[in-house]
Amino acid sequence: MLVSTACGLLVAYAMAGEFKPLGQWSAADVVGEGGSCVLAFVWLCLMLKSRPAGRVTQLLTTGLGLMFLAWWADCLDEFIALPDAFYWDHWLESAPMVIGVLVLTYGLYHWHHEQLAISAQLQKRERLFREHLAFDHLTPLAGARYLKKQLAICLKQSQQKGDALSLIAFDLNGFDAINQCYGHSEGDAVLQAVSQLVLLNLRQQDLLCRLAGDRFVILLPSTSEKQAQIMAAELTESIECFAYKTQNVGERLYLKAATAVVKAGDEDQQQLLQRLNIALTNSKQPIALRA
Repeated sequence: MLVSTACGLLVAYAMAGEFKPLGQWSAADVVGEGGSCVLAFVWLCLMLKSRPAGRVTQLLTTGLGLMFLAWWADCLDEFIALPDAFYWDHWLESAPMVIGVLVLTYGLYHWHHEQLAISAQLQKRERLFREHLAFDHLTPLAGARYLKKQLAICLKQSQQKGDALSLIAFDLNGFDAINQCYGHSEGDAVLQAVSQLVLLNLRQQDLLCRLAGDRFVILLPSTSEKQAQIMAAELTESIECFAYKTQNVGERLYLKAATAVVKAGDEDQQQLLQRLNIALTNSKQPIALRA
């Protein structure tokens, strides 16, 4: 639609006016107005590629689209001279820009509130700071590097304040069988679904990270080992009650998880994670996936 409108403006200008000789071209105006036009189009493409459909996306893209058309008309004016009797070109250069800026501003206002809501939900995934390179591309949760950074901070705070610090590790029993029977794409979907399920059962201060494969770690500040064991039991129960359906045939997979809980002691994050992994390995039992 936008490209068609831009082409229509080009045809209208070409039919109504005459092309200016090269000597009348203003290099500064061509670069400035043409560059703005190109950037607006690039922003629009990035917006459409990175955002899901919805009201906010519609407002943002509409505003950028109108700004693009205004800059496009302004750029055409540098190459094609219209008769003095034609005034519509001035309206094409100004009216879409004004409306586009207003619509874009309104969209940014709603985008701001949308981001506040999303950020509140993401606090369990990205405590204290945001660094997208540290996040897993699949779930998306923070990875092992992010977990170690946060664990080092929490260990230091726990030792200074005397607060308890506990960790839960869990993975899915028989996850390799899911990949073998249904394919890796189905296995990826299972990990995504389980990640969202576990996040719903965590507190505001907790942090869920994907360590590797189907193994996850939950960082629990100010939490005793007994409290962590209760949370681990609730987590196991929620996964067992989760009615996951396969993407292709809708067959239910009966998922089960093995969990392990450790309380932080006088050790560094590497030693604590190693102890946690050993505890999880010792707790695993072979359980069938499907009834």
